[in-house]
Amino acid sequence: MIRILMFTLTLSSMSALMFNIVLPEISKEFGLTIAQVSWLTSAYTLIYAIGTVTYGKLADKYKLKNVLTVGLLLFAFGSLIGLASHTFWMALIGRCIQSAGAAAIPATAVIIPIRYFAPERRGSALGMTAVGLALGSALGPVISSIIVSVAHWRWLFGVPLLILITLPFYRNYLGDEQNNGGTFDWLGGGLLAAAVSLLLLGVTNEAWLYLIGSLLFGALFVVRIRSAAVPFVQPAIFANKSYTFGIMIAVIINGIGVSLYFLSPLLLSRIFELPSYWIGFAMVPAAAASAFLGRKGGKLADLKGNSYLFMIASASLLACFVLLSSFTAVSPWLIAAFLIFGNVGQSFMLIAMSNSVSKTMPKEMIGVGMGIFSMLNFIMQGIATGVYGKLVDFSAAHPWNPINVNPGSAVFSNMYLLLAALHAVILLVYCAQFGTKKTSVQVKG
Repeated sequence: MIRILMFTLTLSSMSALMFNIVLPEISKEFGLTIAQVSWLTSAYTLIYAIGTVTYGKLADKYKLKNVLTVGLLLFAFGSLIGLASHTFWMALIGRCIQSAGAAAIPATAVIIPIRYFAPERRGSALGMTAVGLALGSALGPVISSIIVSVAHWRWLFGVPLLILITLPFYRNYLGDEQNNGGTFDWLGGGLLAAAVSLLLLGVTNEAWLYLIGSLLFGALFVVRIRSAAVPFVQPAIFANKSYTFGIMIAVIINGIGVSLYFLSPLLLSRIFELPSYWIGFAMVPAAAASAFLGRKGGKLADLKGNSYLFMIASASLLACFVLLSSFTAVSPWLIAAFLIFGNVGQSFMLIAMSNSVSKTMPKEMIGVGMGIFSMLNFIMQGIATGVYGKLVDFSAAHPWNPINVNPGSAVFSNMYLLLAALHAVILLVYCAQFGTKKTSVQVKG
């Protein structure tokens, strides 16, 4: 079952990344700006973020196999619409429906290891899911490049149709356990969706009106979950200090980790002037290493505890950011080597924090709790990407890192140094909160 889940995550991760390299081509075909066609990725991320917590909530109430079936069928249906599209808006509709279905996958990827694996084997299972994500990240740009070199970009919508192969396996292997059923708080879910949507729109467009609207809908969401008989999210989950502290750390770590996938291609393009296909190849070794070592990270978590894995991940990420800051403009191949430390460290972090946070909640709240965990991570990805995009446009006269003597790379060097400092602070906070003893790590409030 876990191998089927890994294959599903690979396809999902590929689908999220495949359109990034064809946005200029789509822009020319339809006579639209890059900002307009970027909605093919922005809308996907937005719906994905909202959908993860919705599917997590549904999985707490209904059969997981049925929830996942709906998601996978929607994913395939959106792919068919995109494959048949002849206008940008039809392609965008297909992409949105794709995302509405694909959002079931990250929720399921956390719930299956937690529900169907014993605590002492859960780390290995989560490690396999990290392998799937890493494989998708590695294969996405490569497969996309191959397809568009021999066919029209619409055929990128065809790859996710392979996900239908997995459906019979899920229907057969997942249990028929029925949870508490009952009503679903669609109003609460709608208020949360509005708050998240306006937040992302406000950050990406620098629009204060959207941000004010996000605060308003967020306040209404809080009122709703405190007054509804069966709320979309039980307020008690936020009163759980262990859970709240865990997701705060995880979300900050995820925001830092996005820099590996966003800043590094810009660095390779601006400093070394590499063409797109060479940038893709430079990113592959790190993703491949992450895929190869992901399962080993899960086994380490099972054997020696999540704190042990966290320390290894933190050391690897610190090494990556310090090296990137110190030798930013030396060689693109050194950058590719340094990214191996970063990607492997980030995969280990995902395993350690997912495992830790999952153990802070009662079983009946795991679906929605991990859905919120995933949603906040996706929101942070969108916000962090926007912040990094603005920071790289600033000029810096001198690198803060004394080892770096190339002023032309000062902006990137300084950003990587700041990210290294942030990781050092997170490590100190983690050590103060958890200690270094072997543990299955439940976050202490």
